[in-house]
Amino acid sequence: MNKRYKNKMQLEILSKSNNEAFARITVAAFAAQLDPTIEELSDIKTAVSEAVTNSIIHGYENKEGIIRINAYIYDNILRIEIADQGKGIEDIEIAKQPLYTTKPELERSGMGFTIMDNFMDNLKVESVVGMGTKVTMEKKIAVKNTNDEKNQEENFYV
Repeated sequence: MNKRYKNKMQLEILSKSNNEAFARITVAAFAAQLDPTIEELSDIKTAVSEAVTNSIIHGYENKEGIIRINAYIYDNILRIEIADQGKGIEDIEIAKQPLYTTKPELERSGMGFTIMDNFMDNLKVESVVGMGTKVTMEKKIAVKNTNDEKNQEENFYV
């Protein structure tokens, strides 16, 4: 990462489905320092959930492995990197197509990358077959106008 960040966090979890919620909540707690709206926070949590679930189900399949999550804050942007050392993706462009899934028997929707792409401002997927996948997402958090709040407070007391 070449941008100077204000804050950073790292998390490593085992590729167990019950760790998905922990990852989602941890990243949301880290993002909270940017004072996101409930909608922005919900988008972040959903995107993290999708990326971690992909690592568990597709990356490691039925094997146990490590999922690494790095999050950075710079300016008013949250950058999240979620990486595994699983089986990798043969064709990223095909995998990113809506409704595409390699596990139809699991009744998955095949919308993981589409959801990540729609809920975040930037999405980058890097993968090497046999070595793993790294998903990088960014979300720009709207800056609140604190002057409006001050003015409303001042007008309240007039």
